[in-house]
Amino acid sequence: MTVAELLARHRAALRGQVKFLFQPAEETVDGARLMIAEGVLDAPPAVDVVLGLHLWNYLPVGRIGVRAGPIFASADELTITVRGRGGHGALPHETVDPVVVAAQLITALQTLVSRETPPLEPAVLTIGMIHGGTAFNIIPERVDLRGTLRTFDPALRERLLARLAALARDLAAAFRAEAEVSTRLGCAAVVNDPRVTELVRRAAARELGPEAVVEVPGTTGGDDMADFLARRPGCYFLVGSGNPTRGLDRPHHSPEFDFDETALGLAARVLARATLDALATWA
Repeated sequence: MTVAELLARHRAALRGQVKFLFQPAEETVDGARLMIAEGVLDAPPAVDVVLGLHLWNYLPVGRIGVRAGPIFASADELTITVRGRGGHGALPHETVDPVVVAAQLITALQTLVSRETPPLEPAVLTIGMIHGGTAFNIIPERVDLRGTLRTFDPALRERLLARLAALARDLAAAFRAEAEVSTRLGCAAVVNDPRVTELVRRAAARELGPEAVVEVPGTTGGDDMADFLARRPGCYFLVGSGNPTRGLDRPHHSPEFDFDETALGLAARVLARATLDALATWA
């Protein structure tokens, strides 16, 4: 809003036009897709370059993080349902125990990263939820697992999703159980255009000084900025917002999350400068 106000004051002097995208539903990775489907990139003025930023508590306030190429990973949601045959906990031989199958499966799934993913290609497979059973002495009929897969490479993403389903199915069959895998595809990897990233790097250095700009590693967090950058060249950069001396350095999504609001003004300055530079380059 601040950048929009600043540029609106000088609208007559701008070379080209600026479109501001106020996108909802980033956390459910639906907002960007909906806006794109409704024509936000093509409706006049058509968008040539996309700029975006994300506050980042892992960087100290006053720092701007940039990276050309992949910076956020793809993020897919997994649901695995293991079905067996329930019965009394004292008579396991009369059952097909889905709890045991689920335990084996959780361990086996990690081999997809440790033994089937090239060591120099990042991937994360996390099972974050397990639900099954109603009593301590009853073997249930089913166990449900939910988790997430994160990758940077589209081909690796596709291959791991296929292998995950096959491994779950075949391992369950070895124990006389069944496993069904359903996948909710989330956002793809966020990939920054090298030329636009360099523009942001220079803009941040001009506004805050060269020492403020740092090269950041990719993160296996996900963000649906990926949908915009899959269709237009652009840059998603990180604005340091952590301040340990004030206790403002808790991780994102932590219930104790808070950030140094000084970052907001710095973010507005860098975004405004990068927008002006982009207009001078592409308009």
